[in-house]
Amino acid sequence: MTMLTKLAEIESRYDELNQKLSEPETSRSPNLLRDLGREHRELGKVVSAFRELKKVEAELEGNREIIATEADLELVTMAKEEVLGLQVQRQALSEKIKLLLLPKDPNDDKNVILEIRSGTGGDEACLFAGALFRMYMRYAEEKRWKVDTMSVSQGSQGGFKEVIVLLEGDSVYSNMKYESGVHRVQRVPATETQGRIHTSAVTVVVLPEAEDIDIDIQEKDIRIDVCRAGGPGGQSVNTTDSAVRITHLETGMIVICQDEKSQIKNKAKAMKVLRSRLLDKKQAEQDAELTAQRRSMVKSGDRSDKIRTYNFPQDRLTDHRIGLTMHNLPKLLDGEIEDLVVSLRTYYQTEALKTGGK
Repeated sequence: MTMLTKLAEIESRYDELNQKLSEPETSRSPNLLRDLGREHRELGKVVSAFRELKKVEAELEGNREIIATEADLELVTMAKEEVLGLQVQRQALSEKIKLLLLPKDPNDDKNVILEIRSGTGGDEACLFAGALFRMYMRYAEEKRWKVDTMSVSQGSQGGFKEVIVLLEGDSVYSNMKYESGVHRVQRVPATETQGRIHTSAVTVVVLPEAEDIDIDIQEKDIRIDVCRAGGPGGQSVNTTDSAVRITHLETGMIVICQDEKSQIKNKAKAMKVLRSRLLDKKQAEQDAELTAQRRSMVKSGDRSDKIRTYNFPQDRLTDHRIGLTMHNLPKLLDGEIEDLVVSLRTYYQTEALKTGGK
């Protein structure tokens, strides 16, 4: 199938969706309306670029006809100048369409379970985990995503030993998926009296939220224990058996949620986390069967590898996967990371184009 044929089929499907979305039957089915609307939005990006490309092609043809038939030299000169500009537009639109036609990550539209854990560095690692958490929360606020805290373990001097949140909104995984990995920080801790630079590490894990249809967990597959919540909390948090610990018997995975006063709510949150972790494990096993090149494209950063360094003395952020260096750490840690996210996405899309999306 040629690209033009594929684009024509997409345009036809887009028009068909326009018709279906206007039908009363569709509006009476929220699930159908959601699914058709999502497909319509995705195809709309391709169709818009395709129609713009057809318009440019028509203008090119018109100007070429003027060049070939017109006797007025001034008109011919103007037509030639327009052709040059239109050729640049055509090339840019063609590249854009190629990117839009790349196989889409099936998880891109999903919500995200974001897990941030302090690593080497003790209290300093906990403090930086808190700084990364704030960075992502500010970014989520900018994106108008909903944040639901799943689990929190605070550091003794501030920050977090571990914090797990659910991010809900538009294309959350698409924007966050390149954040998984080890984030290294180099700075002078507040408690350092000699002014020495310390190196600490924080692990960030981004999991697409698994739905029931993705991972089916039976009651016989898990063991559920309840106990009193520990650590700081509001009234009655530590006086009732509200904390829930779920153990997945086959894998040994353990999830604990205790932030809610309700045992039912804690269980629901713990199941969300467990389901997403199992989905990630399943996908990792599938990735392991592919070639090393394919694996690097899909995972875009193994969690055991250092992906990024935040160097405070040099006011520098370096992403080691793509060789990108940015400055102004206070601005970046205040959640202004859109340029970083776009750079990562563009890099991996370009790599995918080189391999034909394989």
